[in-house]
Amino acid sequence: MSVRTPLVAAALALLSPAALFAQVTDPIPGRVEKRGLMVEVKEVARLPETRRLRPVEQDVTPTGWARPNYVRELADGRRFVNDSRGFIYLLDKDNKLSMYLNAAELFPLAVYNRLVSGLSGFDFHPDFARNGLFYTVHAERGPDNPAAPNFVPPGYTAAEATYHNIITEWRADNPAAPTFTGKRRELLRIAHIVQNLTHPMGYVGFNTAAKPGDADYGLLYTSGSDYGFSNGGGPKANNPGQTQRLDSVVTSILRIDPRSPSESKGTKGLGDYTVPPTNKFAADNNPATLGEIYAYGFRNAHRLSWDPVDGTMFATDIGMNHIEEVNIVHNGGNYGWMKREGLWENGMIRPGGALNQLYELPADVLSGRTKDEFMYPVAMYDHSDGPAISSGFAYRGRIAALRGKFIFGDINRGRIFATDLAALKAADDGIPSTVAPIEEVQLFTRDARGQTVYTSMRELIERTLGETVARADLMLSQGRDGELYLTSRQDGMIRKLSE
Repeated sequence: MSVRTPLVAAALALLSPAALFAQVTDPIPGRVEKRGLMVEVKEVARLPETRRLRPVEQDVTPTGWARPNYVRELADGRRFVNDSRGFIYLLDKDNKLSMYLNAAELFPLAVYNRLVSGLSGFDFHPDFARNGLFYTVHAERGPDNPAAPNFVPPGYTAAEATYHNIITEWRADNPAAPTFTGKRRELLRIAHIVQNLTHPMGYVGFNTAAKPGDADYGLLYTSGSDYGFSNGGGPKANNPGQTQRLDSVVTSILRIDPRSPSESKGTKGLGDYTVPPTNKFAADNNPATLGEIYAYGFRNAHRLSWDPVDGTMFATDIGMNHIEEVNIVHNGGNYGWMKREGLWENGMIRPGGALNQLYELPADVLSGRTKDEFMYPVAMYDHSDGPAISSGFAYRGRIAALRGKFIFGDINRGRIFATDLAALKAADDGIPSTVAPIEEVQLFTRDARGQTVYTSMRELIERTLGETVARADLMLSQGRDGELYLTSRQDGMIRKLSE
């Protein structure tokens, strides 16, 4: 079947009842194709080689170049980019780099032994120009760490923590200064229990569509992660019992008011922050649920974004063995992991089943005639097209061919995909089988004579490095003007999609 149109349910109606519950080996036959969308990509700047700054035993990543995850822009036009080895750089109007924050020297227990490790995310408060506040998330080793986690997954102890995931608030003495000086405060520390630092918290950010006076203005969101319980290595991994709980942050997107309760006079959360009363699980009067949970049931919803036109919230969720998802996120929504992957049941929840198996949903659920408790993706692709979805954004910028589309990518293969925003929102109809079609964007550059040269992110990275790479490590970021930056943790380059 092709998960490009609402015809999925019709096709399934022709199958026998026994076939509906058979194991699925090819969930989305066919491939995502190029259909004429072409966009130029230009180089902006390159971050420096930084592996030499980390002890080899702490940094086993294959490339020496900086590992950027985000480009963030302020209202005054300044741009910032992180290197997850512990640095935030300021990029001036001439695209020259200077060090804004060296967090590595302040966090001696930080770990840099995976591509998603170290200082993996940051964002500025929407009132940064006035209050000087910004936020980072980083990982530290757990053993011999004197800091006590604010949260430990149920059934475990702090002594079992292999790593810690930490959100830090920074307050700049002078928000206009080119280099940070100021204070910091720890908001939240989460224990990572499984052997590997798999799917750490990698995102902190604000609703870019919220305006002063809106209920969501100034509230901080985190990524939704399973913290490695799906496949993080060791005997504690592959644990479905950790993934559908409302007394746990595991698989949950959190929404918090970063102000300390001593300032806000509101309800304290797990850490030194305030729980927004508008969160569904803060308003349910149930002491068994965590009020900071905004939505849950994600395997690795590592990137969030908002449509500036209507505030629709999107999460790109990395699947397990089969399905990569674009989700529209709703307050209180359950997105299914580990019971669901895409539009299918995951085999792990069946007696004798396995994590790499998919089974069809009952036809009445797939068609929407019968409602279950889960929210389903509004677009998706399977691992024949790429194994790990990257960040994605509603595009309202200057490139006419992309306007009105949701642009996202695949981390590993470096492909850029597009789907119509109207189709995504129409797929948010409570009918699992309704999903939006996807197409691939053709990238090109221009040679010295101005001639078009068709290319791909992998080719651009390999050209820069002068060698082949096993993966592109693609991430997308969006500027305040709506334009899109492409970064790679392979070559440290910042690129931009252009008119």
